[in-house]
Amino acid sequence: MVSCYFYMVFVPKYILILFAVIIIDYLAAFLIDRASGKKRKFFLGISLAANIGILVYFKYYNFFLENISAALNTFHISNPLPFIWVILPIGLSFHTFQAMSYTIEVYRGNQKPEKHLGIYSLYVLFFPQLIAGPIERPQNLLPQFNREQVYSKLNLRSGLLLIAWGFFKKAVIADRLAETVDNCYGNIYTQSTSGMWLGVIFYSIQIYCDFSGYSDIAIGTAKTLGINLMENFRNPYLSTSLTEFWRRWHISLSSWFRDYVYIPLGGNRSSTTRFCFTILLVFALSGLWHGAKYTFLVWGLLHGIILLTEHFFKPKEKQTESKFSRILKTLYVFLIVTLAWVFFRSPSMSEAAYVFKKLFSADVAYHAVSPMNVAEILFSFLLIAILLAGENKIKMFPVMISKNYYFLFWTLIVTCYLFGIYNYKQFIYFQF
Repeated sequence: MVSCYFYMVFVPKYILILFAVIIIDYLAAFLIDRASGKKRKFFLGISLAANIGILVYFKYYNFFLENISAALNTFHISNPLPFIWVILPIGLSFHTFQAMSYTIEVYRGNQKPEKHLGIYSLYVLFFPQLIAGPIERPQNLLPQFNREQVYSKLNLRSGLLLIAWGFFKKAVIADRLAETVDNCYGNIYTQSTSGMWLGVIFYSIQIYCDFSGYSDIAIGTAKTLGINLMENFRNPYLSTSLTEFWRRWHISLSSWFRDYVYIPLGGNRSSTTRFCFTILLVFALSGLWHGAKYTFLVWGLLHGIILLTEHFFKPKEKQTESKFSRILKTLYVFLIVTLAWVFFRSPSMSEAAYVFKKLFSADVAYHAVSPMNVAEILFSFLLIAILLAGENKIKMFPVMISKNYYFLFWTLIVTCYLFGIYNYKQFIYFQF
């Protein structure tokens, strides 16, 4: 009931969509388990079609319609299909993917159908990760929901510390950087090159702190209830290759595409042509998963192309690698990912192109009005340094040591209170 109330706070009637998905997949799992041969594929197909159909209707219907209309207009033909303007149900891409993983795992024989409708409903509706993940697998969550959860002081402490760290990343870092980022992207035609670079770099950190901050809050909240959710981020900006970056960034989504799209299509065991096609397809779908815009598609394909380039032109790994070499590789990955984020953040391809033009122009003066002064910019970079230094340490912090634990926990709380930016800015990934 708590999960239902949590979801209905946004748009109450959209809970009916979740109920429909739950009933369809709940019944489909039993039909798949009892059937054999082609019937199993048929029932799986019904389940997937229902989930994908709902996702396509709410998220991509008007996008497809706009492109069909543009194509028909070249022949002076009007499109007879109507445009339907609907509010996208919050977190739709997350819970439909989680629901699909259930029936796929039942089909593969890795998961038995959950008999208890309430427990299966909780698998789809579990409120900490319902809106923006992590996208869980049934093998992880369902056994935990079927066990009696016993109160644990260590789970409570660990969860609360992770929640505090998530709020620190969101309120103190992400929303602080958002003011400069929004100003920068809102004034690209008057922005200078140095100002544009500052906005682009800050967005790279903003989206990470915003999304991973939510993941930390979700994982921490579940932890206080005795439920362990999967890790979703593993300090991705310390990666030394784009391949490694995608093993560390939004792990639940990248592993979903790996297990349910990449490997079934042949993965790296297929021919070179098939392998390249599969990689580009996976990243194109990953881009479109974020939204019905060409900028998202280009963002995904750009990652796919660079990843393939790394794969085919990767130098032989040395047994010993200097620290300086690793730093250079890390900076390369951060630069590539940061430039790719330009497409992700820009509302249109034309604006993204202008941002790149501005980034590589010779205009180094700072013309645009910035919400930050020099001291605030330096303070922001200090926060970023704290983030990089403390990210792994927080997750490994020994919560059983009371004095150190309470000092760190209350330091984070006080820091959020004193330095947090509270402008009711929702999490970026809520829109997906």
